[in-house]
Amino acid sequence: MTSGDKIRYFFEEDAFDESGELKVPKERAINKIGHALYELNPVFKRITRSEKVQSVIRQCGMEKPAIVQSMYIFKQPQIGGAVVPHQDSTYLYTEPLNVIGLWIALEDSTAENGCLSFIPGSHKNGTSRRFIRNPDPNGPLTILTGKPLEFDETKFVPAPAKPGTLLLINGEVIHQSEANRSPKSRQIYTFHVVETKDTVYSKENWLQPTPELPFPLLYDD
Repeated sequence: MTSGDKIRYFFEEDAFDESGELKVPKERAINKIGHALYELNPVFKRITRSEKVQSVIRQCGMEKPAIVQSMYIFKQPQIGGAVVPHQDSTYLYTEPLNVIGLWIALEDSTAENGCLSFIPGSHKNGTSRRFIRNPDPNGPLTILTGKPLEFDETKFVPAPAKPGTLLLINGEVIHQSEANRSPKSRQIYTFHVVETKDTVYSKENWLQPTPELPFPLLYDD
């Protein structure tokens, strides 16, 4: 909840044994780094705001896109956790729906080490699920609301990628990645943009801009 304007480190669940001690070296225990790399780290800021990225997003038709979050995901060897089937718009809901994820492979992404897979055409069915800040102060900080996703597991199509490959992810497409039980990591950099023109970014979303870091616009003009 408080990582939107900071750089925070998140551990792999399987990096710990039953007593809570690390069972792998610390450098191999990190699941991801997020969520403000796009602004606070000069290397990732330069990549996120590059002319190539701006050109791609302009071709997607976005007029005033803002960057809302970024992550470096390690998908560690042997212990890299699975990512359950989901839609990005569940977490970054806008009206109208328009979030786009940009996913850049930094290593070979294969079926063996947990590449992404998608259900073709699932982006046409909208979003029924929301991940929001819990309005109940006595409950958990965040909750999932709405109708659970309905999909056919057999329809997932793997999307292996070579280093340097950019995958554009529509906010409504259902996608997932399997756990990594291979000896090779699957490192990637990903970030999300939303249109701000004639768009409302939900105040219920778990991720919110802050006075310290309002969501910056992608384009210089």
